[in-house]
Amino acid sequence: MVMPEPLSAAPAWLREELVTMAWCWRLARRDGVVIGLTSHDRDLVVGGLVYRAAPGMKPSAIETSDGLDAATMDLEGAISSEAIAMDDLDAGRWDGAELELFVTDWSAADTAPVTVARGSLGAIERRGAAFAAELQGVTRALDRPACPATSPGCRAILGDRACRIDLAPLTHRRRVVAVAGRAVTLDAPVAGAVAGAMIFGDLLWIEGANCGLESPVISAEGAVLHLAEAPPLTAVLPVRVRLTEGCDKQLSTCRSRFANSVNFRGEAHLPGNDLLTRYPGG
Repeated sequence: MVMPEPLSAAPAWLREELVTMAWCWRLARRDGVVIGLTSHDRDLVVGGLVYRAAPGMKPSAIETSDGLDAATMDLEGAISSEAIAMDDLDAGRWDGAELELFVTDWSAADTAPVTVARGSLGAIERRGAAFAAELQGVTRALDRPACPATSPGCRAILGDRACRIDLAPLTHRRRVVAVAGRAVTLDAPVAGAVAGAMIFGDLLWIEGANCGLESPVISAEGAVLHLAEAPPLTAVLPVRVRLTEGCDKQLSTCRSRFANSVNFRGEAHLPGNDLLTRYPGG
């Protein structure tokens, strides 16, 4: 998390006897949507982005530290249909959004702002007509493992830098014509895909109420796909979706289906804990 500069290094307007200061929040979702909110009683334009007046937004107390502990901060505010809608929070559109918190001079918004904190949104809790979100600082990345743990299955994600499979031939466009709980029916089966190719794949909604949301596929029966979770919002059908084939992360699949065993990121032949329970000759 980026913490504020010492007062001696602060700009002149922050050292005035009377400070015309406003808090501003810049939020960038993973789907590219960017909004700005400010604690001031009127809208401000900072860096070409309109920051809408949101007096109910407030950060928790900020504590500076020179240690490497993961820094977090809480952010509270009201749910607004124009900015942060209840449906978007419930659908997970704001999960992992990048957030920058800074202060600016509301009497001269073109003045260079002072960044107070920067990070990504963690756990988001809805409390009636309000919400509370945890801001995770950049030091949170230090909690990640320094090296991958061994596993019989592949640790790469199909198509990522470690896997190196081209996803273009594995991506398809279809329309969803019916939704029943976690089961969605396509207008036609995925053409050209091998049997079971959509299992462990993804369905991305590219229009309708769920536009921008991804749903993992856990099973497929012809034109019917069973998702890990039911679509969060009810959409007017039919709607277009983008389908990406999946991988079960087994060495045999990597070798026979993708001819990509050279990039298999797992230890398929490493004995597991069950070796301790085997009897001789078993």
